[in-house]
Amino acid sequence: MKNKSTTRVVGAETSDNSPTFCRGDDNASSASETKPLSGDASLQSDSLRGNHGLQAGATHTASLPREARLPINRCNLPAVVLGGLTYQRHPSPLLIDGVAELHADLFRRLNAAPAAALADVFRDYLTVHFRLERPEEIGFTGLKKSRAKANYVRMIRGWSFDSDSREAAVLKGWVESRFGLMPRYHKQPLRDPSSDAYRRYMEMRSHGLYGTNALESQFDLVYAFCQLELALRHPGVSHVMLYRGINRMDEHEVLAKGEDGRHVILLNNLNSFTCSRERACEFGDYIVAVDVPLTKIFFYCGLLPGVLQGEDEFLVIGGVVDVTLSTM
Repeated sequence: MKNKSTTRVVGAETSDNSPTFCRGDDNASSASETKPLSGDASLQSDSLRGNHGLQAGATHTASLPREARLPINRCNLPAVVLGGLTYQRHPSPLLIDGVAELHADLFRRLNAAPAAALADVFRDYLTVHFRLERPEEIGFTGLKKSRAKANYVRMIRGWSFDSDSREAAVLKGWVESRFGLMPRYHKQPLRDPSSDAYRRYMEMRSHGLYGTNALESQFDLVYAFCQLELALRHPGVSHVMLYRGINRMDEHEVLAKGEDGRHVILLNNLNSFTCSRERACEFGDYIVAVDVPLTKIFFYCGLLPGVLQGEDEFLVIGGVVDVTLSTM
């Protein structure tokens, strides 16, 4: 297993210009002491690895198409870089603007907490900082209490039920805003920002954000916390092999085809994968295997107990990727 010490997280001491580890590996002195990302034991062996999973012979250098990206974003790398094939092979930390500076207290608390308490510390901070249990303190006066409860937990759960839901539109909109990767599918293909399909997606996104308290800022912290946990549990690891079941390859935007089932495809800007090949088989006749950079993982099953359950699911930020297609 070839590891690279490239996975870093946003911490109290970081800024966009000087990324450092939020915590060292004091809780895991060796790889054998790390915890798996989920209940799938395969993550302790072949799934987690360095960036050797992509064949050296795959020389296609597909970049992110212009129509799939915004000219600006809110992180330290432009969309054309973080969404390209080169980034999949050679990832570097993705730092969302202002997170470390505005939430330094959160990262100080996380640095001081034992590993077993990190999730509770994170939940408590978001509950208090965003007044999730007392919305009237931040000016909520509406009659629809359900909108006041539309927080990061509800959005992620909504995605798990339906990746074309209103909650999913909000999450895809967050990826578009922070990373500059435009959604490619929501109920139907999104190819033209002036189309009716794109307008309906924007309506769902707007409805999902209405009456919430800095919902996209909550997602910023979820992503930062996910990166912190991944770095602590798997120090030095850069990629994880994930799987997705599909019925037809033409459901995806194929940019190049190679031998032995190799393809270069453009993913949606947010996608569901699983770390279990057996579980992926339940969702299609073909299995897409992708070496995913840990920096592209927004959330995974087990990160926050009770939020995302079942299917060993990972929420993965999209872009151009090299994949292997195989049958069961």
